[in-house]
Amino acid sequence: MSTLLEVKNLNMHFPIRGGLLKKKVGHVFAVNDVSFTLKEGETFGVVGESGCGKSTLGRTIVRLYQPTSGHVLFRGKDIAGLEKDDLKDFRRQIQMVFQDPYASLNPRMTIADILEEPFVLHGIGTPEERREKAQDLVKLVGLRVSDINKFPHEFSGGQRQRIGIARALALNPSLIVCDEAVSALDVSIQAQIINLLIDLQKKLKLTYLFISHDLNVVRYISDRVAVMYLGRVMELADSKDIYAEPHHPYTRALLGSAPKPDPRRVGASDILEGDVPSPSRPPAGCPFHTRCRSAQDRCKAELPLLRPLAHNPTHRVACHFAEELKKEALH
Repeated sequence: MSTLLEVKNLNMHFPIRGGLLKKKVGHVFAVNDVSFTLKEGETFGVVGESGCGKSTLGRTIVRLYQPTSGHVLFRGKDIAGLEKDDLKDFRRQIQMVFQDPYASLNPRMTIADILEEPFVLHGIGTPEERREKAQDLVKLVGLRVSDINKFPHEFSGGQRQRIGIARALALNPSLIVCDEAVSALDVSIQAQIINLLIDLQKKLKLTYLFISHDLNVVRYISDRVAVMYLGRVMELADSKDIYAEPHHPYTRALLGSAPKPDPRRVGASDILEGDVPSPSRPPAGCPFHTRCRSAQDRCKAELPLLRPLAHNPTHRVACHFAEELKKEALH
């Protein structure tokens, strides 16, 4: 598989302004030095607690935010510096599905108008051709053509998310960023939407960047997974390796804190304690050391690099003592 997207040392820092003159008094360090590649046809999962920078990462990649620094290469072309016309062409190739399907759909537009709008903005087709394409999109996501003249409020949450997916597919993109695309839905509806995404990926040869805080959902749909904490990638590996052999203390704590059918299986060491530090005042050294039971002096002073493990180069961990802690966990 060829590389579709390459993220290099990406940073997204938002200025904090205060006082009468609204001077810059600090920054929110939302995304910090994030790097990864995304192959054509794969699903790359991004998981972590709320406030860890997952959504900001996704929105920066699609250029809803202008990156503070770093590079986002789409098919080898750096999109971080694209101007208006070039950015418009780029957005035909990469689309986004948002968390709240109702908030992302214009309540004053019919489904037909919503699905035809991308064609209008890009000057594609005649009115008749646009309507035909809209009808095809409705059928593609499992809705009835007769629903095309209804408004968003006339649909359920799951149906609205199907409409959001149809809109994302309108311009035949190569990459879709799913930002918590199923977290606002009931569990049974989540399964339907996830299966729809998988079917569409096979049928249309799509690539997904799948952002979620739900570990089970990410495990089911993703080929590879990046675990984020306080704007940084803590661990990155194949999905099966992340869940079978987590090496970073944060990843193990995150998996241990997930609900289990038998609550007696959860030990005290599995519980993730404390709160995520403020991204405007991140701690020195390892960002996780304030909540890590295994933190040492080096962790408090030196930022660990995201490095490959000796026994598995495709498994990368940002922890000074990943191998040692893994051995201790096994014993």
